[in-house]
Amino acid sequence: MQHDEIKQAVLTAIPDSEIELAAEGNHLHIRVVSHTFSGLNAVKRQQLVYASLNRFIESGEVHAVHMKTLTPDEQSA
Repeated sequence: MQHDEIKQAVLTAIPDSEIELAAEGNHLHIRVVSHTFSGLNAVKRQQLVYASLNRFIESGEVHAVHMKTLTPDEQSA
C-alpha cells in the first residue's frame, strides 16, 4: 500500500486537510482534520473520505478503513 498515493488522493478531495495514516496489511487507519468538515455530521464526513479512497478499496489494496474525522476546533478541544 502506497501511503503517499493515499494521502494525495485525500488531499485532492479535501485540499485543506491534515492527514495521519497508518496501515496494518490492507487495513487502513486514517485521521483527517479539515475545515471542510465544519457543519457536517459524521456520516457526511466519512463519505467524503471514502469517496477519495474508492479506487484503493475497489482494487482490494484497502480492505478496511478505520477513520477519525475532525475539524481543527474539535482537534484542539
